[in-house]
Amino acid sequence: MGSEERRKPRLLCLHGFRTSGEILKTQIHKWPQSVLDHLDLVFVDAPFPCQGKSDVEGIFDPPYYEWFQFNKEFTEYTNFDECLKYIEDCMIKHGPIDGLLGFSQGAILSAALPGLQAKGVALTKVPKVKFIVIVGGAKFRSPLVVDKAYSSPISCPSIHFLGETDFLKKYGMELTESCVEPVVIHHPKGHTIPRLDDKSLKTMMDFIERIKKDVSK
Repeated sequence: MGSEERRKPRLLCLHGFRTSGEILKTQIHKWPQSVLDHLDLVFVDAPFPCQGKSDVEGIFDPPYYEWFQFNKEFTEYTNFDECLKYIEDCMIKHGPIDGLLGFSQGAILSAALPGLQAKGVALTKVPKVKFIVIVGGAKFRSPLVVDKAYSSPISCPSIHFLGETDFLKKYGMELTESCVEPVVIHHPKGHTIPRLDDKSLKTMMDFIERIKKDVSK
């Protein structure tokens, strides 16, 4: 085997707002074992304890965490720099990290990080993010972040899950327009991590084969 044996792509997984790494792990395990066996998934909790009611209360047990705080219009962020530094520290601790997988608030972050890294304003101490997996994502709205995160197209391989009844679907579609050749999986559900049907399973496996080649370079 020797050099023929490739390591699995390692993804840092960023959970949704006011949930946790353990909750995201449970959500992702809806996916078939045939997908999970090809990926090395690292689940971490966001740096800040939940500062309000969680939407998953009564569905998943606490504790709950959040990556940063924001205003109603989602144009101003609190603890954002601390969040970026924390993610970098997680990438160092659990490295080498090849890519990012994010859901909801974690997806918004995951999609912005390659651009912020390319501009030298985040993740300066870790290798380049090679790919992103975005479930229920969107773009930041603050001009300060937008100017850096999306001023150049997101060129790393990306796969996006867009739910038919997801309140973020429109914004998730806008995000794909900022990506170079994004792979898109449409599903009939809302703001959730969907199960994979035969078609989406094939799309996901094709994407995994593609990123495996990037990891082995």
